[in-house]
Amino acid sequence: MKRYFYLTFVLCFLTGCTASAWAQDYILGEGDVLTISIYDQPDLQSTLRISGDGMITLPLIGQVAAAGLSVDQLGKKIESRLADGYIVDPHVNIFVEEFRSLKATILGGVNTPGLYELKGQTSLLELISKAGGLTKEASNQAIIQRNQENNKGKKAITVNLSELMEKGQSSQNLSIVNGDNIYIPKKKVFYVTGEVKSPNSYDYEEGLTVIQALTKAGGVNDKAAPGRIKIIRSTNGKEELLERVKMDLQVEANDVIVVPESYF
Repeated sequence: MKRYFYLTFVLCFLTGCTASAWAQDYILGEGDVLTISIYDQPDLQSTLRISGDGMITLPLIGQVAAAGLSVDQLGKKIESRLADGYIVDPHVNIFVEEFRSLKATILGGVNTPGLYELKGQTSLLELISKAGGLTKEASNQAIIQRNQENNKGKKAITVNLSELMEKGQSSQNLSIVNGDNIYIPKKKVFYVTGEVKSPNSYDYEEGLTVIQALTKAGGVNDKAAPGRIKIIRSTNGKEELLERVKMDLQVEANDVIVVPESYF
């Protein structure tokens, strides 16, 4: 797009403009409402909606195919048509007034899962907020299933929610696009019971060892028999008992670590 569009974009960004500021990369489609103006040609300004067949109709040049193009591509296309015998060196500015109804689904660990409309640019955090925020059982990951170009199926994008929400890493706050399916699984936990200072359930992390799990539970108390620690583990629906486990043994999700009382 010419310099006038970029000036509009920068001004919008600096002044906290709404979703139209990102419109240069937005792919236009049926139902979008555009305001199209030509520098120094106020009589040619038009506000119009892209029709069901993906077309718009402009003064001087008539019908132009708009659906499937980015704002930048459409602007260049209009400039080329206007320059062909109508206006010398035209500069076109396109502003997306209304975005068509785009949708994404969010399921799993949110309070109000379901299908949501995307009003212009919507970030992952904004969509989570629309869905009532995360539940207490939500894990620290979001999995986004996104359609690939040329009907190549879906690709999975994993977002670290703790990096995003606790550490403020904006790179994790992806823009949600039409057709995205977001799933936030339940967090994995393990349990520590018996002679520890704080028996409870705790968030599971990959690579966690028995000694690290006991540390999360405040460590063993004076009555504990650390040499006889057991783990109750469920594998394929069947429980197994691991006895006298070593401190460097890796814990698995849903393990129950039992610290028995000493005989003495």
